[in-house]
Amino acid sequence: MQARKPSWVNYWGWGSGDLLGAGAQAVVTGWLFYFFTTFCGLNAGEAGLILGLPRLLEAITCPLIGYISDNLRHTWIGRKIGRRKIFLMITVPLLPSFALLFVTGQTFWYYLLAFIFFEFVYTMFLIPWETLAAEMTKDYKEKAKFAGARMIVAQTSAIAASFMPILTTMLAGEGSPHVFLIMAAIFGVLFSLVVVLVIIFSWERPYSDEELAHTPAPPSLKAALLIPFKMFGDLFSTLRIRAFRQHISIYLGGYLSQDIFNTALPIFVATVLTAGAAVSIGEATTLIGALMMTMYFAQLISVIIAIQVAIRTGPTLAYRIAAGFVTVAVLLFGVFYLIQPAGFAQALAPLNGNVLNLLSNPLSLVLLFWLFIPIILAGLGRGTLNFVPWSVYNYLPDIDEAATGLRREGIFAGVMTFTRKFAQSGALIVTGWLINAGGYVATPKKATEFVTQTPLAIQTIVLVIIFGPILMMALGAWASWNFRLNARTHAVLIHEVERLRAGETEPESEDSKRIVEDLTGFKFERLWGRSRKKA
Repeated sequence: MQARKPSWVNYWGWGSGDLLGAGAQAVVTGWLFYFFTTFCGLNAGEAGLILGLPRLLEAITCPLIGYISDNLRHTWIGRKIGRRKIFLMITVPLLPSFALLFVTGQTFWYYLLAFIFFEFVYTMFLIPWETLAAEMTKDYKEKAKFAGARMIVAQTSAIAASFMPILTTMLAGEGSPHVFLIMAAIFGVLFSLVVVLVIIFSWERPYSDEELAHTPAPPSLKAALLIPFKMFGDLFSTLRIRAFRQHISIYLGGYLSQDIFNTALPIFVATVLTAGAAVSIGEATTLIGALMMTMYFAQLISVIIAIQVAIRTGPTLAYRIAAGFVTVAVLLFGVFYLIQPAGFAQALAPLNGNVLNLLSNPLSLVLLFWLFIPIILAGLGRGTLNFVPWSVYNYLPDIDEAATGLRREGIFAGVMTFTRKFAQSGALIVTGWLINAGGYVATPKKATEFVTQTPLAIQTIVLVIIFGPILMMALGAWASWNFRLNARTHAVLIHEVERLRAGETEPESEDSKRIVEDLTGFKFERLWGRSRKKA
């Protein structure tokens, strides 16, 4: 069967899905903790639980959806509608429920249940969508282009997530919680629209002649009862792939560092960066949005650069450089806290919620440095930390195929999201607990000014925003030193997969053998499912 060649419309049509994939998370991780503790009267511990607990449930639903979508190829729905696209179609009318998260005046349980519902709908989209790029092509450069289109859309949606509160402030008024409700309603409609684009401009891996010729009989009751056990057996089998184990560490290191940073940044700005400037809640919200927007612009530039670096040299060098940028950024935040730059608070006070007033301020150089240099450095690093794992993911099913003889895109997407959600849950709950344990006092409902925080509460926020990201990135950087997937090794792997498919049992050369064994973690004689068949 002739393979379809993706064009620019397919790259961007599929990539538009990250308006939901990354856009929703940019809003949630960037604003929801701040929204709960500033406008809803919830303390930091409750906000952390709301953000973290649904991720534990997703740790089960993510691999389940991946497993089901892989195996829908055996059903009429999978063959006629699509094993991935059926999930996408279900989510289209449900995604506007995103706005329910930003209704003020509700209880802890309301926000928890609303977030659980939205995250389940989000997962029904995310897992099948993530598999499609790996299914549409096996070419290294084409996979990188899919990842690049996705990341550019992701960073653009993050810019929108930071700018939208500033824009809607003009409609709802300074300090109004309805700013966030308007933003969420707009995003909810856009989420549904981009899923429609993904359905139109993406395709699934065509069924092989063998799959078309043979439709398995429905499973017996006993076999059906054993499906969950088989599912988790398949999930854990992915961890036998050496490159995937390394990839998970790189992935978690980069993304968890950003979860902690995103959660702590608005609180850091409101309590540390603007300390002594007597800014209102509305002014602080505008400033936070401006800083986030600057960061996401820097991330967009970083992704564009990282695409070329990953294609030419592989992902690991770019990852380590990115981690260095973010480390310098958070250390600068620590320096700011320690030295309390002279004149900073006095220069910030006249802003009146308008960052453009910096241009006419005689102390603008002090403000420009401490407001924007750290956040730009963080953005330059974070864009690459976002890009590298999802660039690498597109190649993992190829490595798995060499080891097992199977194509399991859905399972790999499920395991990645499973580990991400499980670890993210812990990170967000612990972040909220630490901030709350430090004595952070939430803003009372309908207040227009922030509560004055104790020195211990401020110190805790500073420690969290510095050492949380650094510790997580150290995990990823450590794993990256032995990760050897790049354009050359991937080409060798694909060549050996074609030889294995043709019945070859010996490597073409010693170099090929070494590369494939390093990526898979299997001896060559145990590739192509031979270890599984012997077992």
